[in-house]
Amino acid sequence: MEMKTINRIRKFTEDRDWDQFHSPANLAKSIVIEAAELLECFQWSDEEYDLQHVKEELADVIVYSQNLLDKLGLDADEIVNMKMTMNEAKYPVEKAKGKADKYDML
Repeated sequence: MEMKTINRIRKFTEDRDWDQFHSPANLAKSIVIEAAELLECFQWSDEEYDLQHVKEELADVIVYSQNLLDKLGLDADEIVNMKMTMNEAKYPVEKAKGKADKYDML
């Protein structure tokens, strides 16, 4: 995400003095709630959905995720790359390509 966007998220929270409500647990709960609202966009159809609504709910998940990153002093690139390294080891291409099996079933 661009630094300009990250700073906009931070300013939004700061201007409203909402950091006081942003405990890691509250932010994690908010991410799950917004993810459920995102899933609700696809509740009755995998093909027919309101893209604008999907974008709004996905943005909410991303904003709360950035807030949690900030609260915990984490860097998104660092933790995503750490997890990708782990995933690449658990799901080697030669075993996982074209399969949806969990790593312990490959």
